[in-house]
Amino acid sequence: QVQLVESGGGLVQAGGSLRLSCVASRNSLSINAMGWYRQVPGKQRELVATLTSGGVTNYADSVKGRFTISRDNAKNTVYLQMNSLKPEDTAVYYCNAAIQERTLIYTYWGQGTRVTVSS
Repeated sequence: QVQLVESGGGLVQAGGSLRLSCVASRNSLSINAMGWYRQVPGKQRELVATLTSGGVTNYADSVKGRFTISRDNAKNTVYLQMNSLKPEDTAVYYCNAAIQERTLIYTYWGQGTRVTVSS
């Protein structure tokens, strides 16, 4: 198991930047992949960015070139640097961890951190 604690959300004007952090309760090297998802009321949670333990990244088309996911294994932390923010980036952002144990993959979620981008 792993507990995830996000921080860094807040209110920012369009064009601004924020950095989200997610601290894992276990060695992040033992986590197969970590990522960020977001959700707005009435819509499904959607992928924003993921990063595997091998360093492979994946981004939603809507954030490519603006957001960067990274991790600091020494701090068991994954970051999401968000630049050139748009009002449509407003959502609750959730940290996710995927851990494979034998043939099963377990997923874990943080409590979420709210990002509001004003126009």
